[in-house]
Amino acid sequence: MVAVAWFGAYWLRFNMDIPEYYVVAARQDFLYVLLIQAFFFWLFGLYRGVWRFSSLPDLMCISKVVLAGVFCIAFSFFLYNRMEDLPRSVLPIYFFLLLVFLSIPRFFYRFWKERVLKEGAGKKALIVGAGAAGEMLARDLQSDPNSGFVAVAFVDDDPRKRKRNIRGLRVVGDISAIPRFVERLELDVVLIAIPSANDKQMQRIVELCETCNVAFQTLPSVKELLSNTVTRGNLRNVSIEDILGREPIQLDWEKIKANLQGKKILVTGGGGSIGSELCKQLARVNPGKLIIFDQSEFNLYRVDAELHQAYPELDIRAVLGDVSDRIAVQRMLEGCRPDVIFHAAAYKHVPLLENQIREAVHNNVLGTKILAEQAIKAGISRFILISTDKAVNPTNVMGATKRAAEILCQNISDVSRTSFTTVRFGNVLDSAGSVVPLFRKQINAGGPVTVTHPEISRYFMTIPEACQLIMKAETIGKGGEVFVLDMGEPIKIQYLVEQMIRLCGKRPGEDIQIEFIGLRPGEKLHEELFHPHEQLIETGYKKLLLAKARCDDGEIWARQIEALVKECVQGSEAEILAKLKDLVPEFEQMNGKKKPPAT
Repeated sequence: MVAVAWFGAYWLRFNMDIPEYYVVAARQDFLYVLLIQAFFFWLFGLYRGVWRFSSLPDLMCISKVVLAGVFCIAFSFFLYNRMEDLPRSVLPIYFFLLLVFLSIPRFFYRFWKERVLKEGAGKKALIVGAGAAGEMLARDLQSDPNSGFVAVAFVDDDPRKRKRNIRGLRVVGDISAIPRFVERLELDVVLIAIPSANDKQMQRIVELCETCNVAFQTLPSVKELLSNTVTRGNLRNVSIEDILGREPIQLDWEKIKANLQGKKILVTGGGGSIGSELCKQLARVNPGKLIIFDQSEFNLYRVDAELHQAYPELDIRAVLGDVSDRIAVQRMLEGCRPDVIFHAAAYKHVPLLENQIREAVHNNVLGTKILAEQAIKAGISRFILISTDKAVNPTNVMGATKRAAEILCQNISDVSRTSFTTVRFGNVLDSAGSVVPLFRKQINAGGPVTVTHPEISRYFMTIPEACQLIMKAETIGKGGEVFVLDMGEPIKIQYLVEQMIRLCGKRPGEDIQIEFIGLRPGEKLHEELFHPHEQLIETGYKKLLLAKARCDDGEIWARQIEALVKECVQGSEAEILAKLKDLVPEFEQMNGKKKPPAT
């Protein structure tokens, strides 16, 4: 290329008719020019570049190399003979020719590798979203012939991007035109590259993709992407969380960290789905010590191993024990001396507990009572009870026991130096006992998917979101409050199942049947997040509301709770149930055989 550029410069300078004198001069000078230019090629690392990945930085490097070579050639010839044998215009012509001759082959080779050789070498893909994430995804697909995808076009709702070219790909239309372009361009897959999309936007995109009968994948959400790099490795199948999740929570992590950093924190039930995620979130604020208390040996071992691997410098104490064992709780608190307790330990499977009332009361009520009393005795400053929407107007034993635990914490907070706060929320996707894993298993088995009632609905949120809001409630709580997490709109379980079936590439009612089996014992059609007598108060924080606690007579409450504990120790199931109803008068048990009224 140096030779072509050098002699080409003379050729253009003399209008394609070089005088003999300058032909001889050009030949004599060529070897020197070649050596100088080769030296700068080596010095600037031009030979180390990989042609297939040539880009703007490579063009800048080539420009520097050629410019440096020209200056060196001009300076040395000026010192040698005042450039007597070298026409002045040859050097700028040589500069531009060499720049072109070194750049064009590289970019042509890249184009040839990415477009010509790749054509037909993978699934033809439509990228949804022509923003930064979509551009990075297209660039990654174009740079690797083994990616398995060939990006064909973009779609985006931004009218300013319409008909524009990004990475050589046209933005052909808006998102609503996905089915039309999938058919017209004979595409095989749709790649959703909008990490900032909320649940309603994802629902719309997924519904459009489902009408195309082609596969579709998505990039993780913004909060899941830990860097600015977007590659095909980030692509995954669209999950139910993507379309039923909530908009990302904006937490004041600095305030949470300032409140919890350096403190010794206890999480009961720390091996469960909520408890383990809460432990991982708490580990981010760098506590002085994290104590994990759980009665399941395997769950405790698992979360302890995960935390030690992710946070090797964190002081972690895994304690095996039962919150309803007073001696175990007392020894643990005296030995660890935590500053804050997050009480997540509870039995929560509704149908299972309907016929095991003693176990439910023993763990959920008596366990909370023992832990609360020992926390006061040990001088713990803060106690956070994690409750459930099933505690509002409970129709099952589990909800009644959680409401009893709420009453206990609200009343005991008024007579102790320990601050007791309750946090109440609905169903958590993929938590232990959640319907999502069961539905997924039934779908994978070919169906049928069993739903209790066509009108049944529930509130849903993700595990990380629930845990982050629990931490926020701990930060702003003063004691005695019931914080209610804003769960958005309830979602019909039938809709949830239909979406899960479609996400697996099946058609509900045709490929996978949905079978309605009737309400289970203790189950009601619609859950509530707060009682009509609980006045909701804004907290100033998005998705976090304060339900003004209902007042209970202290003496009556104390007698009722003691009677419940006494019956739990020595009474029958019927007697325990009767005492539980005395403590929670709004508790009306459903048998699951008749349709409960909508609430």
